[in-house]
Amino acid sequence: MAVPTLSPQRRERRGGGSPGGRLPGRAVWGRMLLAVAAGFALYAVSPPHDVWWLAPVAFAGFALVVLGRRARAGFGYGLLFGFAFMLPLLGWLQDFLSAQFGPWPWMGVAAVEALFFGLAGAGMARVSRLAAAPVWMAAVFVIAESLRSSVPFGGFPWGRLAFTQATGALLPLASLGGAVLVTFAVALTGAALAQFVTRLRERRGLVAPVATALVPVLAGLAALPTIGTDPNAGSARVAVIQGNAPDIGLDLLYEDDVLHDNHMRAADRFADDVRAGRTPRPDLVVLPEQVGSWGPAKYDPELSRIAAELSVPMLVGGLGVDEDGQLRNKIVQWDPVTGPGGEYDKQHLVPFAETIPMRPVARLVSPFVDRFERDMVPGERPGVLDAGPARVGLGMCYDVAYDDVFTGATREGATLLAVPTNNAWYGHSEMSYQQLAMSRLRAVEHGRAVVVAATSGVSAIVRPDGTVAQQTGQFVAQNLVGEVPLRSSGTPATWLGSAPLWVLVALGAGAVVFTLRRRSRDV
Repeated sequence: MAVPTLSPQRRERRGGGSPGGRLPGRAVWGRMLLAVAAGFALYAVSPPHDVWWLAPVAFAGFALVVLGRRARAGFGYGLLFGFAFMLPLLGWLQDFLSAQFGPWPWMGVAAVEALFFGLAGAGMARVSRLAAAPVWMAAVFVIAESLRSSVPFGGFPWGRLAFTQATGALLPLASLGGAVLVTFAVALTGAALAQFVTRLRERRGLVAPVATALVPVLAGLAALPTIGTDPNAGSARVAVIQGNAPDIGLDLLYEDDVLHDNHMRAADRFADDVRAGRTPRPDLVVLPEQVGSWGPAKYDPELSRIAAELSVPMLVGGLGVDEDGQLRNKIVQWDPVTGPGGEYDKQHLVPFAETIPMRPVARLVSPFVDRFERDMVPGERPGVLDAGPARVGLGMCYDVAYDDVFTGATREGATLLAVPTNNAWYGHSEMSYQQLAMSRLRAVEHGRAVVVAATSGVSAIVRPDGTVAQQTGQFVAQNLVGEVPLRSSGTPATWLGSAPLWVLVALGAGAVVFTLRRRSRDV
């Protein structure tokens, strides 16, 4: 009786090889090493490193190892890729927590995030055999990235592909479809490069992958002239107060008074410079997150005095207790005459810090359990506060990683965006630079200047085209003053909102469903 055999191509897809078993072992180990190398390479080209064009190349290594594989193998390779990427990217968690908790919180977060890269690898592997495979693979990756930005506990969108593109040819695409479109462009270019390598070995059909890899780049270059930077709603002189914080890691949790006093001194020095004519008077002043600590009355005589001396409104972050006893992370507008006024409550709270699920378990891995006896309550409305000539759209620290925060604020009429933040817990790490890259992408996405006010750096003034006009160092007391354009015109990304995401979800999910219907052919 004849024994059915698999073709060499199908045997390779299933992990088969020579009868002795040596070749398959080498092939699998080779793919595993490539997946790890690609993941680490993606970290190496992430902020603060400004090599945007290497991000698609790193992603191409991942796409190459899942091309033609079964879903189960794709999941494993994706897991390795994700862990090799997220572990070093989140090294600031290790710097922050290791003294008290060891490496386990850092490794645990990286492992959970790697699971979503595993799902991406499984889906990408399934759709990689379809015609126009790079398109479907990129769309599937967008789905996985969206999932990890949403679950569990509100998600963790750190390390999105879009955030590697704070400069370069793909950044202008943010104005058309937001961070989602930029992620898709990086993944599409990378998957097309992987397909090119595969076809080059087979000496066939090179035109399609080359054209596919070039389309996102050419589209980004074509979109560049559409990025608006003109002050069509006027201009404003903005001051940023960076009062600094002691570099003491976890011990900073109980030093609220130090943060407050440092920033009051820095604000006093700034007011002295304005009175002496050494610094021009600003139209508004932005202070970082967690400078104040207030009850329902928001009593802070020093803030009121400084605002009155400058005769300009101030936006200042702090922990506030509402009249109903709820704890919130706030930005408060401080008027030079009437004192505290409008507020913004942070919308996306950091899990296991500002909101703490499973408190008995969380105590083993989070210092915030003992610092905050009850969870903070998130805000539900976009943050838009009038300050001088500007209508300022607000997002605090972690907020900037989420697409909805500044989309909502810009739709509500924000002419300038601001990101008060406190990154002092994380020492001289890359965390602040990673966050600054997110602010730069948001500037292009919505066509707005962005002001970043950090307790210990990096504070910055970002132009609407994503370029950095000024920035501070880390762990220095340093103030910034700069003229920024105020803009009222919207970008396609602002008005489309989440529509590009749902289009790509439909494409990716549809491709996976199509492959499931063809499962019987996948021998």
